[in-house]
Amino acid sequence: MHQAFVFLLISVMVAGQDRPSQNQNTESASTVTAHTGDSSVTIPAGTKVPLALKQAISTKNAHEGDAVYAETTFPVVSDNRIIIPAGTYVQGKISHIQRPGRVKGRAELLMHFTTLIYPSGYTVMLPGAVENMPGADKTSMKGSEGTVRQDSQTGQKVGTVGSTAATGAVIGGLSGGGKGALIGAGAGGAVGTAIALLTRGNDVRLENGTSVEMTIQRPVTLDASRIQVAGK
Repeated sequence: MHQAFVFLLISVMVAGQDRPSQNQNTESASTVTAHTGDSSVTIPAGTKVPLALKQAISTKNAHEGDAVYAETTFPVVSDNRIIIPAGTYVQGKISHIQRPGRVKGRAELLMHFTTLIYPSGYTVMLPGAVENMPGADKTSMKGSEGTVRQDSQTGQKVGTVGSTAATGAVIGGLSGGGKGALIGAGAGGAVGTAIALLTRGNDVRLENGTSVEMTIQRPVTLDASRIQVAGK
């Protein structure tokens, strides 16, 4: 009886040593969770990314759906780590094109960015919009979606009418004195108005290398192990 009791006691002690403690299990689970968390990083919504266009774009010959190619020009940093290195390719597409009108209506261009292509080849889908176009002359931003709009040419067209009327007045004055000057001015003004009405406004034209500021519209999760340059 005594020997049986001793044998049972030893068996219980051995089983207790072989079973991992609850604290050990919790610690292991925490380690796995921490390791998993370290393998991802997030680009926060609202992050600004400086780009340079890799091709010229014009509302004169571009079409909706055409591809847009750009490249990041400066590293983007979050929590003291680079999440988008300089030299990362960015691809997008033209979402809307509007040619300038003859009487009214300015040229407009809307494009969205859809893909990041890291130097390592890692590709990430993203929602990106144009925040600013500091490298484009005579343009302004319209609306919250990042439409690039050509500046108004009202002053230029008024100048065309005025200069043509003045030229007509000079010619009329030389040929018929004061009365001829009045007739010439009226005729010249009519010609200038016709020219202004028949001429389209300027198209939006973005040259190769134009600076663009893209904003990330929603958070984007990355695999941290794949955003580094291959071989580094």
